[in-house]
Amino acid sequence: MSIPGVQVFVRPEKEHRAAVVFRGEGLSGELSDSDPQVTGKPPLPVQPHPGAPASAQKTADIVNQFIRQAFDVLKDDQPANGILVRGLDAYEPIPSMGDRFNIKPAAIAVYPMYRGVAQLCGMTLLEAGDSFATQLARLAAAWNDFDFFFIHVKKTDSSGEDGNFAAKVKVLEECDALIPEIEKLGPACLAVTGDHSTPCRMKAHSFHPVPLLLWSPLARVDECTAFGESQCARGGLGQFESKHLMALMLAHAGRLVKFGA
Repeated sequence: MSIPGVQVFVRPEKEHRAAVVFRGEGLSGELSDSDPQVTGKPPLPVQPHPGAPASAQKTADIVNQFIRQAFDVLKDDQPANGILVRGLDAYEPIPSMGDRFNIKPAAIAVYPMYRGVAQLCGMTLLEAGDSFATQLARLAAAWNDFDFFFIHVKKTDSSGEDGNFAAKVKVLEECDALIPEIEKLGPACLAVTGDHSTPCRMKAHSFHPVPLLLWSPLARVDECTAFGESQCARGGLGQFESKHLMALMLAHAGRLVKFGA
């Protein structure tokens, strides 16, 4: 596959996903997806977002050309004989978490996309295998080398998208069993949450608020006795934008100097 004016890189990620990089001058990431989000419908043409710069149209033409070539290459393959493109954007340097928050962060994640996001944020990637047991062992081994750990679990999301309630419950129970082992390591603050809700009933990412458990010796105790959507809706944290969670974690870990004047 070749497109004049740009270099194109395709790299497998995991399962059915891959990453595509378009490298060239005058490109824009302000583009729509080609995924119609409905089974049985053909892909949508990639288009510039309203108000996007002129370079967005040029980039949309390049991406649509790539899609046409990909379909031609894959036309005789089964069961997958085409592609959908999602999450188009332009690369911009992200401030390091270490510099922003004066921490030394590390990540334990299996799914490549979350490993990539963690690395972009300046986290050190820790190889830990696919099982919870090996991940917990890796966490314990690195405990004194870092002061912030991001541990990602993918199967709760994928089970929700499959509508497999029993599988989602099983993964949540397996994660729940790890909490006492993590507590034994002596964290100053522990947060359990997600990046979005994926209800089995909807088989998709949803608009619902994301449950959050925040534990610390400095935390005020509310009346919640379990961790779930209905309990969290009555919790003392209330509802807030997730961008404020990092400040709350640092405060509960005793890493902020002072609140107020």
